[in-house]
Amino acid sequence: MNLLCLKKSAISLILIIFPICIDAQTVEKKIYQTDLAVTAPEIDGLMNDSCWNQVEWSGDFIQSEPYDNKPPTQQTEFKMLYDNDNLYVYIRAYDKEVDKISRIMSRRDNLSGDQVQVIIDSYYDQQTAFAFTVNASGVKADEAGSRDGNNWDSSWNPVWYVKTSMNDKGWCAEMKIPYSQLRFGKKDEQIWGIQVRRYIYRLDELSAWQFIPKGSPGTIHLYGELHGINQISPRRQVELLPYLVAKTETFEKEAGNPFKDGSLNALNVGIDGKIAINNDLTLDLSINPDFGQVEADPSEVNLTAFETYFSEQRPLFVEGKNIYQFRPSNTIVINKFQSDNLFYSRRIGSSPHGYPSLSGGEYVDMPQSSKILGAMKLSGKTKKGLSIGILESVTANEKAEIDHGGVRREESVEPLTNYFVGRLQQDINKGETVIGGMITAVNRDIENPALDFLHTSAYTGGIDFQHNWNDRTWYVAGNMEFSNVRGSEQSIIRTQRSSARYYQRPDAGYVSLDSSRTSLSGYGGTFKLGRSSDKRIQFETSLTLRSPGLEFNDIGYMQYADMIHHGSWMAFYWRNPFSIFNNFYLNTNYWMYWNYGGELVSAHTNMNFNSQFKNRWHMNGNFTRTSKTLSSSLLRGGPSFISPGGEEFNFNFSSDDSKKVSFNVGTYQSFGDHKSFRYNEYWMGLDARPIDALLLSFQPDFMINNRKLQYVSTTAKQGDPRYLFARLDQKTFSFTLRVNYTINPELSVEYYCQPFVSAGEYTHFNKITDPRAGEFEDRYHLFSDREISYNAGNKLYSIDEDLDGVSDYSVSNPDFNFRQFRSNLVVRWEYMPGSTLYLVWSQGRTSNGSNGIFDYGSDMSDLFGRTPHNVFLLKFSYWLPF
Repeated sequence: MNLLCLKKSAISLILIIFPICIDAQTVEKKIYQTDLAVTAPEIDGLMNDSCWNQVEWSGDFIQSEPYDNKPPTQQTEFKMLYDNDNLYVYIRAYDKEVDKISRIMSRRDNLSGDQVQVIIDSYYDQQTAFAFTVNASGVKADEAGSRDGNNWDSSWNPVWYVKTSMNDKGWCAEMKIPYSQLRFGKKDEQIWGIQVRRYIYRLDELSAWQFIPKGSPGTIHLYGELHGINQISPRRQVELLPYLVAKTETFEKEAGNPFKDGSLNALNVGIDGKIAINNDLTLDLSINPDFGQVEADPSEVNLTAFETYFSEQRPLFVEGKNIYQFRPSNTIVINKFQSDNLFYSRRIGSSPHGYPSLSGGEYVDMPQSSKILGAMKLSGKTKKGLSIGILESVTANEKAEIDHGGVRREESVEPLTNYFVGRLQQDINKGETVIGGMITAVNRDIENPALDFLHTSAYTGGIDFQHNWNDRTWYVAGNMEFSNVRGSEQSIIRTQRSSARYYQRPDAGYVSLDSSRTSLSGYGGTFKLGRSSDKRIQFETSLTLRSPGLEFNDIGYMQYADMIHHGSWMAFYWRNPFSIFNNFYLNTNYWMYWNYGGELVSAHTNMNFNSQFKNRWHMNGNFTRTSKTLSSSLLRGGPSFISPGGEEFNFNFSSDDSKKVSFNVGTYQSFGDHKSFRYNEYWMGLDARPIDALLLSFQPDFMINNRKLQYVSTTAKQGDPRYLFARLDQKTFSFTLRVNYTINPELSVEYYCQPFVSAGEYTHFNKITDPRAGEFEDRYHLFSDREISYNAGNKLYSIDEDLDGVSDYSVSNPDFNFRQFRSNLVVRWEYMPGSTLYLVWSQGRTSNGSNGIFDYGSDMSDLFGRTPHNVFLLKFSYWLPF
């Protein structure tokens, strides 16, 4: 949560057979008695209204950070009132050193400095809550909590009102929270769960009205209670947010290309809406959404067989995302499945899968993304504890426009597609037990035969549960999921040959490529048992299955099928200050993989730690040992290869981020047995805040990647496959610069830029000969100078295996230079509650080369010598409540 994130870490189980049963600490719940306001107070932060005299102050806060269950260094108290439409809260934060109160200015939901927070469990289901936070400068943040406080969604953006003020005794905050932004049942007398918290920035001190011990397995069920709200009715929320977008693009003009004349102008309109179906369910809808203000993904060079996972940043899909989460392998142990999810919203509106076939003299205008025609989300939670999430979205039949001498045609590059997600979760016994299920569906209307490599339909589903006992200190949880994809023979062949499973592997006797199939199904499941409490020791052990046919990449994200995983962790926490530390934890893990043929794929052991010193500096690191690995992906569909094991470690060190200037440094080092690979990465970060309203951030990163066996290509000699590899020497340097200037809580200017340069040189070409040989050097053959030659004119390496003077096969020079610059300048003005004006300037530059030599000065000169692609955008939205 914004006020303080208590970082949970993964740790492994060594002594699971010796569990320690210690009950969670029992804490008496506090009660606050409110009253009906005779007149509504004016929200000015000054408390000049006489209505506040109707209720008593409540205080006696208890510290939870850095010390647990000790008196705070500064006192805090609050009052609460209500009327037929709103809840009112006044918080007085006393401070003996008023001049040291931190009043950092920032954008909404990005709080820093001194803060106070009110959390409301208006359902009183002891599982969900709404948090309203403000800092001493009046900057707001808000979150929706679920899973008993173990999951907080900061994308939730309700409309509420707050003002802060300073005086010689400290600072104050006055809030007005409309009932339309909360969810509660229709009752004569309401009882809500509440928590009030305060964070003192300079002391890194967190205190709360209702004391909750550190490490408690859930927090919302432990909140205090708000009594005295009578005869209020739930409000049906209806909000519309129409918007207008004007956009201008400038780019390099290309002679003869009618689609690249140097500029492009567009005008777009759309509407977002939020409609309360009843007090439990809310319908969010969007017609023709626009995401022009969203920051671009970071640059990368991906040399693996797997797709990179990028986080979602588009508001339509970020808000309320928690209900749509279904992680098939939701374990804390570090593993190959940690990003997997049945629903990966980046699939909706992604880049088109197809590309038109062009002949000489043809130019193409290719859409950059699939246009989202509309999207709808129905979500909420009933008073009986049933959480509901339904998402429906349709993307357009995207067509590339092709010009040949003024004659134009269109070709579909992405079919009209419907996406559906349905999620249910039922709380039983105030969340002691939770059961749920999820289904997804993707249906495509493919009109272009060239797109037959896509599935016409894809379905996934699953059920999950978690049961807690012994004051929620023990839990057992699990899930099961299935998938079914359908389409042409071509599409199912493509799925069978994908990097997640590689059915064509010649040594995988338990699977085989079937070219006649028009569907593929799979299943998976996870079971875990663990202990979480406010005491020192926690652990978990788990087992996960993934059948070879499991596939949910049409709407979800996964890298690996055909896998059995077992892992365990054990954690040791020192939560209160001791010696030189404020806190310290140590954890240890092990995890292992097998394939469905029963072969051990790999085994891993890990130990890691995280700590904070009493001066608020941090240090963390980890060490991992990996056994030799039976890789089914290294040869990209060839036989499995025994890769040498290795060690890896990383270390991070950071200074006190409450200072005007702070820094962090870190490194990641990885070493392969038999000198098979070496990976070195170094990074740092420097933050400077010369004034409360301005934050400057600089984060450079340098990486060196050396591998004896880097995949180059698969070819054949007289029908026999040849898996070609080479030694890779790659260097990458990038840095990220951010400048955030917040003029006031409603008006901010943010600038982001990232130059990225990477170069890779391939040498010592070789072919795989015996992928399972006992010795690493016997698994490949290094080509001699007589066997391999290079033609600089056509940039081809030719291989003559039998030395008869005739090339047996050739491969293009894989050396690369990739350079990219991305930047984003956003001026955001919330000119009235819920209504926003954006001014955006985005710039991109990209260049490529093939000499493989890393020369940062030359690379940057080449990059900034290119004509940039600029996008200037004005977005205006207006909030219409009904």
